[in-house]
Amino acid sequence: MRTHLIVALTLLGCAPAWAAKPSGCDKFKWPIERERAALTAPDRPKLASGADITAPAITLGLVAPSAANLPTPPERAPKDGSFAGFAALKTAPKPGVYTISLSSAAWVDVVQDGKILKPQAFSDAVDCDGIRKTMKYDLAASPFVIQISGATDSAISLAVLPANQ
Repeated sequence: MRTHLIVALTLLGCAPAWAAKPSGCDKFKWPIERERAALTAPDRPKLASGADITAPAITLGLVAPSAANLPTPPERAPKDGSFAGFAALKTAPKPGVYTISLSSAAWVDVVQDGKILKPQAFSDAVDCDGIRKTMKYDLAASPFVIQISGATDSAISLAVLPANQ
């Protein structure tokens, strides 16, 4: 019993090291130069929540979760004081794997054909100007919605690009 207690206390003491996020642009699991360039492009459209995605990268205005009118309840409940919103790609993409990348931390739900899709892969890092996280989704040839929740700012840049495979 005492050995179990010592092991448990030791593991608890290490928890902050496990929780530390990778730091720096070189810490992503795959190259992110294209996504980062799209997210920081000065000409990306600024859209209000609920708008149609009109370019590979946009800046999406976010609102309080209670005002966001997300089409599907998010998988993770938003925190108090956070922001939420959504954008839709109403033109069916070519089927394939796409990266969906964000400029800052937030929860993402991709909804296609009435179902929340699970990412095939996920990578994130702090201290990389312009990009915070990127995910790979296998998208069918049908419209989809990107829902953002749990964001700390009232705007977020997002990019949807075919994945380099």
